[in-house]
Amino acid sequence: MRRAPWWVLLSSAGAPVFLVGGWTIAQRLQGPAYDPAGDTLSVLASYGARGYWLMTGVLIVLGASYLATAHGLREAAFLGRLALAGGGLSAMALTLVPAPISGGALKHGLVAGTGFVLLAVWPALAAKRAGKGGGKGGGRNVPWALNFKVSVAASVLMCAGAAWFAVELQNGHAPGVAERVVTFVQAVWPLVVAVSCRVWRDSPVTAGP
Repeated sequence: MRRAPWWVLLSSAGAPVFLVGGWTIAQRLQGPAYDPAGDTLSVLASYGARGYWLMTGVLIVLGASYLATAHGLREAAFLGRLALAGGGLSAMALTLVPAPISGGALKHGLVAGTGFVLLAVWPALAAKRAGKGGGKGGGRNVPWALNFKVSVAASVLMCAGAAWFAVELQNGHAPGVAERVVTFVQAVWPLVVAVSCRVWRDSPVTAGP
């Protein structure tokens, strides 16, 4: 039996597609004054930016994608699904507290930081260990992307990416690059989990002698 409905592939695939497509179009609209390496995505979504409405729509669609995917990934542990849904709500909440076109914004930073953290830790929280579930076969395997070691490794990678972004923000070298890398990885991982759930089938873990 497959462990995720077919539509979860659509919801999870929508996140990276709309994210990358949105920032690509928005930075073209912003023109040559915008530096993709040195400027963050928040500049594109700031009130008054040429791509403001586009990026606002992207954030809403991105958040909805995370929410739908969290609902559909029933094989994932509940806390992980809750964290993924929280990341989706944070993305939507960013539309209510857009960053100013220049300077900082405490509320925007808090909401964005919360989203980064939730999306970084959800893989580890969603992990499951093989061999649990009972039955004559001695338990069940789990989709490889929900394997405990794989999930923790994914979270460690995303946390490292978030730390890299934080350092770049302070030093001012290439925060735009760091932000794009970490947000893309965070957007792709739900799709990886969904695919692993779709292709994996129940297979009993053989009991020991």
